[in-house]
Amino acid sequence: MVIENIVAKQRAYFLTGKTLPVAARKAALRKLRAAILSREAEINAALKADLNKSASESYMCEVGMTLAELSYVERHLSRWVSRHPALTPLAQFHARSFTIHNPYGVVLIMSPWNYPFMLTMDPLIGALAAGNCVVLKPSAYAPATSAIIRELISGCFPPEYVAVVEGGRKENQTLLEQRFDYIFFTGGVTVGREVMRKAAEHLTPVSLELGGKSPCIVDSTAKLDLAAKRLAFGKLLNCGQTCVAPDYLLIDRNIKDEFLVLLKKYITAMIGEDALQNEKYVRMVSRRHYDRVMGLIDPAKTIFGGKGNPDTLQIQPTILDGVHADDPVMQEEIFGPVLPVIAYDTMDEAIDFIGGREHPLALYLFSEDRSVQDRFLHSVPFGGGCINDTIIHLATSRMGFGGVGHSGMGSYHGKKSFDTFSHEKSIVHKSTWLDLPFRYMPYTRAKDALVRFFLK
Repeated sequence: MVIENIVAKQRAYFLTGKTLPVAARKAALRKLRAAILSREAEINAALKADLNKSASESYMCEVGMTLAELSYVERHLSRWVSRHPALTPLAQFHARSFTIHNPYGVVLIMSPWNYPFMLTMDPLIGALAAGNCVVLKPSAYAPATSAIIRELISGCFPPEYVAVVEGGRKENQTLLEQRFDYIFFTGGVTVGREVMRKAAEHLTPVSLELGGKSPCIVDSTAKLDLAAKRLAFGKLLNCGQTCVAPDYLLIDRNIKDEFLVLLKKYITAMIGEDALQNEKYVRMVSRRHYDRVMGLIDPAKTIFGGKGNPDTLQIQPTILDGVHADDPVMQEEIFGPVLPVIAYDTMDEAIDFIGGREHPLALYLFSEDRSVQDRFLHSVPFGGGCINDTIIHLATSRMGFGGVGHSGMGSYHGKKSFDTFSHEKSIVHKSTWLDLPFRYMPYTRAKDALVRFFLK
């Protein structure tokens, strides 16, 4: 079925109203859950083929998170869909005020390759909960996962309700030529700009979940052993191919050497003496991506790791010390297992360094100093993050996740996903037994006095 026909049929299906009843939305979510559970082994095999993810990491970061989101959304959906009362101003007496959420209609979800299953399913859950029809576009860089998503979705839903479009740039461009009611994109900044430009032609609202260079800051009050362990976890997850991975380390110069010893210890404990010999170690998604990340490694500044295997597309966890702001590794998001280290002398210096760059998607601060924590929370712009941990702020349905500025716009997860894919209508239901006359012309001094009494 050609893309134009898919969109047209989905628009016609949406107009039938079949996606609107809460029972129908919950049924769709339950059907999706059942399909995921029945095909978990196939999903794991696809993720293994695309990225060499182990079954453990696939469940923790992809399947498990999707199932948790499904449970949360289904449990709370009835309350989200119901009317929410609001106070009515005295000037509008007598009336009832409330808000309701309506779906946008036909929405497009474009997902990336790094978490190809979860980052397709999570926004889909919100779109279905809100009552939309959905076109899914998985990444062509994760072909095995794209194929299992197509099979799974076609087994759950008719294409006029939810359809999967596979392919590469040509299909992306064709999709973006269509008129959608909402576009949700997860990926890089360059493509994000193109999505926004195309959406603007139809005045289509968008959510852009992008990325950026997310800093990790360790000050002199931090519990260094635990900080090293948690930083290693965050950097090694999916081999650094995570939009919120700690991209570089800013560390107090006085504790840098001690901390780096601990960091090496925990990397080795998690991955082994040589990650290239670990058959469960995640690989780079493509040769192009492998070559790009390897090109960011400066042998003169490498104090740990630094080697790769072009046959398996695996790169050792790598630490670069003595890095400067103008080094190539600091000019782009790394998206790999390479950690540049920059020492600072004062916290002002660290904050100025972050503030002089585009707003990051995430920020991680390891500090026991409450005043330092508060300073970062209130004066440093970033999408979200953790104090004394990494990554886990996105692993919840109870808080929204999204970027700011260069790292994206919009937010999702849980209620935020429902809100993202629906329009909130504000309604005043005015009584007919009373009609106050002061708003009607001709205006008089008495009417003006009443208006000034109510509106001040």
